[in-house]
Amino acid sequence: MKVLVIWRLLTVGGVNAGWRNRSIYFKKHGIDTEFLYTTDHGGLHIMEDIAPVYLTKDDNEIINIIKKNHYDAIIVVDTAAAYKWIRKAKFTGPVIIEARTPEIIKLQPHLKNFKGIKPEVIVVPSNYQRRIVSILTETKPIEVIYNGVDTSFFRMLPEKEIDFHSVPVLPADKKIIGWIGRLDKRKNWPMLLEVAKRIKCERKDIEFWVIGGAQSVQREEFRAKWQEENLTDIVKWFPVIPYQQMPDVYAKIRHSGGCTLATTKSESFGNTFIESMACGVPVVASNMMPVTELVPEGQTGMLYRGQNVDDAVAKIYSILDAPELHQNMSKKATEHVRQNFSIEVVAEQYIDLLYEIVYGDQKGVGTHD
Repeated sequence: MKVLVIWRLLTVGGVNAGWRNRSIYFKKHGIDTEFLYTTDHGGLHIMEDIAPVYLTKDDNEIINIIKKNHYDAIIVVDTAAAYKWIRKAKFTGPVIIEARTPEIIKLQPHLKNFKGIKPEVIVVPSNYQRRIVSILTETKPIEVIYNGVDTSFFRMLPEKEIDFHSVPVLPADKKIIGWIGRLDKRKNWPMLLEVAKRIKCERKDIEFWVIGGAQSVQREEFRAKWQEENLTDIVKWFPVIPYQQMPDVYAKIRHSGGCTLATTKSESFGNTFIESMACGVPVVASNMMPVTELVPEGQTGMLYRGQNVDDAVAKIYSILDAPELHQNMSKKATEHVRQNFSIEVVAEQYIDLLYEIVYGDQKGVGTHD
């Protein structure tokens, strides 16, 4: 089987990380995945070593790619323009829609009009996202398939395997709080700086690592505020850390007795949560959906109220100042991810869905068993 995934944005983010993991697993089960993007936001290194990637805005070129490659199915991720390309290419196979944007206003254009294309199913990464999508469209069914993580790659590294010399370098006697993701409005970096400012007044044994943001829309605003608030000593910024090095980053955070912090205002899933937990790093995040689907409160992390800085700081301290709790959370986190979010579990659900839609046979044919 051969499928094409169309998405506008080639980012270093959860959608592409999730699809990277899926396509590796799909390949082992006789499904070749190809990717078509219109805009590169620095994510090419995530995808290019595992599958063919097309990067173009040219309508005719895109239509030609669809025509000549004889795909068995096309998966469209939040890209309204794709329906026109599919129609003009006279593609007659099944179309699956993935709805990933958590904000209703931004998601609406992609679900408003399918331009004559009749999708077989809408796939969403969480029950929370299913609720958002059901507000916007009558199209059924809506299928929840979680993002998966490769637990042979994102895992708890033994100390002897950690590359302590690579950037970021772990300082002596500091507990690390990792903040990972884009620097934009939704990820809510101003709250991160507020948390850091508060902790700087109270303690000397904590350092923040901001990972990512090299091509983010608000990177210059972040840089200005970070410097203006005199936080460059407690908050270290690493705009580019290759995806392949992230298990090492998480390993250093765990080794320090630290945690990851998310200040995001809304998510459709949250890949960094499951990557963090897979590597044995407890998560501190807001007590909202879909975070509550991913992070069992008090077991693999702590959830603070709304966007409350005081509560977030208290939750961080409760993990960092209790080594035994940290150790227990670390162990539970890896088990939780293995059982619920490992690529074997979630990609298998997607494979069943594809075989059912393409061949009318959930068990599949050929190499799939």
